[in-house]
Amino acid sequence: MIPEPRTIAAPKAMTFDRLLEKIRYEGAYPTRERAEEALNAVLGGLGAQITGEERVAFAAALPREAARVFTAEAPGIDPAPAARFVDDLAARTGGTAATARWDAGTVLAAVATLMDPALVTRVIDSLPPGYALLFGRAQLTTAARTQLGAAAWAA
Repeated sequence: MIPEPRTIAAPKAMTFDRLLEKIRYEGAYPTRERAEEALNAVLGGLGAQITGEERVAFAAALPREAARVFTAEAPGIDPAPAARFVDDLAARTGGTAATARWDAGTVLAAVATLMDPALVTRVIDSLPPGYALLFGRAQLTTAARTQLGAAAWAA
């Protein structure tokens, strides 16, 4: 007897409310409104940095409300370095560089959990150095990636 093939359900997409709750909890924000302010500021700024296929895929992986924020601003020609992204975020929110780094790291790490890790890698690779840390990842150089890839094949 041949067993029937099983279908494995795809993981449920995270709702906007659950994403905000994740950001509120992980960022230790006192209210949902404060978490939403951080999400709007970070995704609005990031939307101006990412172009092409990565932009489309990134937006598609977000809940609809977050995708609207992300795509509201047209992307620029050249993405800003990560330090300038954080400084611009601080200026837009009226915060400090430290609070802007906190907001960016909290929001980007949370949204990265919604996405295929390969997409997050492609997005980070399309941006200037420094963004990997904001996504909660180590910033690997090309040489380090090559060594890690070779080590994976040797194992």
